[in-house]
Amino acid sequence: MLGRRDEARAVLEAFMDTEMAVDCQLLSRAQAEARWPVLAGAPITAALWSPHEVRVESRLAIPRLAAWLAEAWNVHFLRPAAVQTIALPQIQTSQGVVMAETCVVCPGDDLVSLYPDVIAARGVTLCSLQMLRLASPGTTLPAPLMSDLGLTRYRGYADLPEAAVLAARLADEQPLHLEHGIHLIAVQSADGSLVVGDSHHYGDTPGPFAAQEVEDLILDEYQAATGRSAPPVVERWNGVYASADEDMFMATPEPGVRLVMVTSGTGASTAFAIAEETIADLFGRSREAAE
Repeated sequence: MLGRRDEARAVLEAFMDTEMAVDCQLLSRAQAEARWPVLAGAPITAALWSPHEVRVESRLAIPRLAAWLAEAWNVHFLRPAAVQTIALPQIQTSQGVVMAETCVVCPGDDLVSLYPDVIAARGVTLCSLQMLRLASPGTTLPAPLMSDLGLTRYRGYADLPEAAVLAARLADEQPLHLEHGIHLIAVQSADGSLVVGDSHHYGDTPGPFAAQEVEDLILDEYQAATGRSAPPVVERWNGVYASADEDMFMATPEPGVRLVMVTSGTGASTAFAIAEETIADLFGRSREAAE
């Protein structure tokens, strides 16, 4: 986390006093540059380093995970298929009926196909975002990089009293970035290219179009945080995820059915833990009911 304003450094210092900062290190600009020369020239007052972050190449990991589940655990995937109705023990799909005693529904960003009333009651909408892949900068990043804008977005930082002072300054200096929900995340792929994002726009029916203005603002923040010109853009894409005030929720719309939604941008980071808790809760309760 690269803090370039004094107010950002104050947020990072406050974060270091929380239990979330276990094993993290707060470095001065000189210390950060000495450890990672690639940061030389970055206009920072402090850098927060976390040893806990893991970079996963989703476009490779997801299909490999599915293949492993099929081979090692005999998981059967119906592709392409849509679940049309659930009336246990029958689940009607576009590829026929599946029989099951229990069912976990994970609709992702589909808010209307299954249990729309339950989802609507949670105030769920959609968040669309723009992402970029940049050519390799010819250097190696020490870790995923983030900037001041993230300190007022992520709750671990944003809920700290010191973040209010930073938020006021950002509102004055970067109103367009805030308007488009932009904060910087720059991560490096194995081929050296950079995945850089992102923006956040909310609504029930997000459009498919990516705005040049938003892309320019993302690249502007990359340059401001790193002190380096952004490499050429080689790929662009839009993402969509379910969003609500709560990060995720579980519901039981009918006996034997568990509805699970991640309603924030943390699905890839938290999915395995949520799955473990869901299965333990679902079958733990089933055993209790049987007893």
